[in-house]
Amino acid sequence: MNPLHDSLDLPDLNTVVTRLLAAKRVLVITGAGISADSGLPTYRGIGGLYNDQHTDDGLPIEVALSGEVMEAEPSITWKHLAAIEANCRGAQPNAAHKVIAAMQELVPTTVLTQNIDGFHRQAGSRDLIEIHGDLFELECVHCSHHETVADYSRFKQLPPPCPHCLGHLRPAVVLFGEALPRPAIQRLEKVLQDGFDLVFSIGTTSVFPYIAQPFTAARHFGALAVEINPGDTEVSRHANVRWRCGAAAALERLWQAVSVARHAAHASGAAPLS
Repeated sequence: MNPLHDSLDLPDLNTVVTRLLAAKRVLVITGAGISADSGLPTYRGIGGLYNDQHTDDGLPIEVALSGEVMEAEPSITWKHLAAIEANCRGAQPNAAHKVIAAMQELVPTTVLTQNIDGFHRQAGSRDLIEIHGDLFELECVHCSHHETVADYSRFKQLPPPCPHCLGHLRPAVVLFGEALPRPAIQRLEKVLQDGFDLVFSIGTTSVFPYIAQPFTAARHFGALAVEINPGDTEVSRHANVRWRCGAAAALERLWQAVSVARHAAHASGAAPLS
């Protein structure tokens, strides 16, 4: 843990610690901001790459990264996907990803992520809903060929050709205008059916309804809703607790407080908190 985070003042920290240690189910919703401390850029919000800007193709990022453009001009979409992959290359999960993975040893923890960087999986999260897919899983647009790659450095052309047919490969990610993967939607529906005691929204502006709705559903379950984001988002008004700082700093401080609380309970001979 980073000692610089030990004194970070987080409003209602004790409330969150108490709820986490008593929880039976936790939902964590993450966006690009959680990977910022790994050196990856965000796309919207404070410091976002595409805030009211067009790409160098003259297209809004939502158009460049759309299923329509991938079908009509795949080289454009691939160029931007390759730029995202280049930012991921050599990067590692940060403290925020690791704390979330550690939570599952205390309480069943589901992670709903929009990120395609694979960091939650690398950090050890097991109950993971990658709602937008995985940048490193490739599939042919014409045949059933599928492969996993470590990075894109071996590709001599974009889009890369399929080794089994005349088609080309694309990452198994959800582009703008495309349907979400049905298995991921079904898993999310089950999470919402079962309910949860605590929900975190971390590093996401929550512009998509399927990302905002699970957070706003907290009031239906009587769950505590905690937002971690430096700026205002679509769900900020629904948060019971707001920590306006980076994800790694906040979650390291939270985990330190959890450790202190568990140690104190153990030393006093009290019943285990989790």
